[in-house]
Amino acid sequence: MTKVLIADKINEKGIDVLKDASEIVNNPKITPEELLNTIDQYDGIIVRSRTKVTKEVIANAKNLKIIARAGVGVDNIDLKAATDNGIMVVNAPESTSITVAEHAMGLMLSLSRKIAIADASVKSGKWDKSKFMGMELKGKTLGVIGMGRIGSQVVKRAKSFEMNVIVYDPYITEDTAKKLGVTITDFETLITKADVMTIHVPLTPETKGLISEPQLRQMKKHAIIINCARGGIINEEDLYKVLKDEPDMKAGLDVYQDEPLENSPLTTLDNVVLTPHIAASTKEAQRDAAIIVAKEVKQVLSGETPNNVLNMPVLDIETFQELKPYFKLTEKLGLMLMQIFNKNIQKLNITYQGELANLPKDSLTRHLLKELLNPMLTEPVNAVNAKAVAEQRGIILTESESSFAGNYDSIIKVEATNNKRTVEIEGTLQNDKPLIISINGYSVNMLPCGTMAIIKYKDLPGTIGIIGKMLGEEEINIGEMQVGRKEEGGEAVMILKLDQKITDEVANSLKTIPEIEEAIPLKL
Repeated sequence: MTKVLIADKINEKGIDVLKDASEIVNNPKITPEELLNTIDQYDGIIVRSRTKVTKEVIANAKNLKIIARAGVGVDNIDLKAATDNGIMVVNAPESTSITVAEHAMGLMLSLSRKIAIADASVKSGKWDKSKFMGMELKGKTLGVIGMGRIGSQVVKRAKSFEMNVIVYDPYITEDTAKKLGVTITDFETLITKADVMTIHVPLTPETKGLISEPQLRQMKKHAIIINCARGGIINEEDLYKVLKDEPDMKAGLDVYQDEPLENSPLTTLDNVVLTPHIAASTKEAQRDAAIIVAKEVKQVLSGETPNNVLNMPVLDIETFQELKPYFKLTEKLGLMLMQIFNKNIQKLNITYQGELANLPKDSLTRHLLKELLNPMLTEPVNAVNAKAVAEQRGIILTESESSFAGNYDSIIKVEATNNKRTVEIEGTLQNDKPLIISINGYSVNMLPCGTMAIIKYKDLPGTIGIIGKMLGEEEINIGEMQVGRKEEGGEAVMILKLDQKITDEVANSLKTIPEIEEAIPLKL
């Protein structure tokens, strides 16, 4: 019989799922030292947030097949080490969707009807009815930033309050929007039109400080802003400044830049409701998370494929070793496409050429999609659900094969399209490291890593010098340059490796030069 360690306290319903299939060791107070010394005894481990499954623990886990997180976040698990050792990592992303959505609605109602401050007033012995004039949600416009699982659940609840809903999400399609009864809009329009705004996106370099003073100043004077996603998306210093100036504007926060929240001026304001990161904390969510991951563990230890794998599908060892170097290439290709487009990709074609054409490629496709979609979504996209999420987001995916790979053993070519542009990138391996060999038909030869930029320009005398001069004036040093062109005097593509990041402001300045058509910063 297989043996499973439950290293943190989980709901009994989850333990019940496993009882007939595995020997259970329920030790929710296990110390890091005990875990390190005993992990080799187990086929599976279930944790919440307390227990850290580190690289050192995984190195000792000679028999471990699955690490299960009874919740969403896996910051306490070394995902790379698990993947390198062929150990699956699963979580329960769907367990908190309704719980977090309900909390967002709770903050919305508390602020619109001034419930929190009215409660405090009554408990202090006052009866100041006139101070607590509220606002109905009916007929108001709700702006939703991020339409993943949680955002969609908020929409369903808001529609029952007869709210009008506008959404900003680069991946949502018109068909999906129509089914949900929402209107797709751009970020700036959502900011200015929303009576209530709720955020459901991950914290990434692109979303950090997404809502700062300029956006807050553009919002309606009576607007309500809700954040149950991640701290740091709203600049809290700017929020305090604006809320102090605009007492009719309100904010409900469950997450913060630094937790626990200490010495924040936000706590002094009556037009703010603050909760201690409890949006996902309900008995039902904890119960569901335990049941979900217990079923996943049971499936894996029975030789079946689980539903919420965060690293990759199961492959036999021989095939995995052949494909392993290409996972890094698909990761880079996905990240490049995500940053080049920064908006909805409508079509994606992946062509596997050469030796790869004869190998199972589904896991590579899923890995590429995972890297492409994850930065835009709150809920993790994993190797199992990547294709389903792409379909939900309206991406038409096609995969093809070709035995011809020129002078290379294998090539992966990706072609992405939306209604504004088409981008084609070809990559291969050089000494088991990713190498980009072509962009839109222009031959290049560049390892995709670090701070980079792609610049499309007219191949005229002096253009490269102008680019170098502008970057130098911005104190951006060029570490390496690759140039590709099809003909003399025509269009050309330059790939730069840089010591400093090209900001959006610098990129926009470059594009004001007549000879430059495009300047795209990349972080790989």
